[in-house]
Amino acid sequence: MEFGVQFFPDVKPERKSGAQYFDEALVLTEEAERLGFTHIRIVEHYFHHYGGYSPNPMLFLAAAAQRTRRSRLVTGAVLPVFNHPLKLAGEIGMLDALSGGRLDVGFARAFLPHEYRRFGRSPDESVARFREGIEQVELLLTRENITHRGRFHTIENTTSLPRPTQRPRPKFYVAALNTPESFAFAGEKGYAVMAIPLGGAAMRPLLATYRGAWKAAGHPGDGEVMLAFHMFCDADGERARAYACPFIDDYLYFAGRGRLRLARRSHLPGLSRLRQGDRQTRGVARRRSDRVGRRVDRLARRDH
Repeated sequence: MEFGVQFFPDVKPERKSGAQYFDEALVLTEEAERLGFTHIRIVEHYFHHYGGYSPNPMLFLAAAAQRTRRSRLVTGAVLPVFNHPLKLAGEIGMLDALSGGRLDVGFARAFLPHEYRRFGRSPDESVARFREGIEQVELLLTRENITHRGRFHTIENTTSLPRPTQRPRPKFYVAALNTPESFAFAGEKGYAVMAIPLGGAAMRPLLATYRGAWKAAGHPGDGEVMLAFHMFCDADGERARAYACPFIDDYLYFAGRGRLRLARRSHLPGLSRLRQGDRQTRGVARRRSDRVGRRVDRLARRDH
């Protein structure tokens, strides 16, 4: 088992500038490697304080590559729906070279409706663009003189440069949350999977689906799983929870609402599960807020 750190900038400009955020993040990157953490990961989002400070994860990882020597650098994850595969493949090759072959590439389906709207993409094309994008990027990284005619992009007799430092290509991850089809797709293709176990025990059958598809496709071993957890450390557990819970609640609220709105607009399967999860998220947020208020009051009385 290995441990790394993930950056998800849920930051408003009036609270912290981009310059300050990334200066602190790079300091933390150096410290994480010094302490033995094995990888650095960052997201791709746009136009909103929920992740919007990181519209291109590879830019941050290129800076992190110059401040570290051993850490794996992970896109967590790039969004093929908003990126041309020719551009993605070239950037992957360049960052793999800059980092000395330390790049791992995570791919994800976008889920925030405002991103689809501003990029002029249809959520109904989410899965198709995601899968075609991965297929074309993999072809560009592993072969030369590629011709491929997809539904969304056509590539004619093209060799992507620079060629990957890692052969045949960097490791691929697929980001998955609660859709069995996503886990099965990752396993069938022989990709690692990155997930967030928000549903706790519900992750167990999803990982079984992934490993079953992996074995059925004839891949050796059991695959690879990266799980992301929220964590805040303090010598006083009560104070840690009082400080961290509002931030975690905000994250869960925007994540849940984004997926629910996308499902409504796209008529995606599993809408009833998302509605139930949204209600649970709001209920958890209300209960946590009440508990946090009581804790803060107790801490204030103790301090005085």
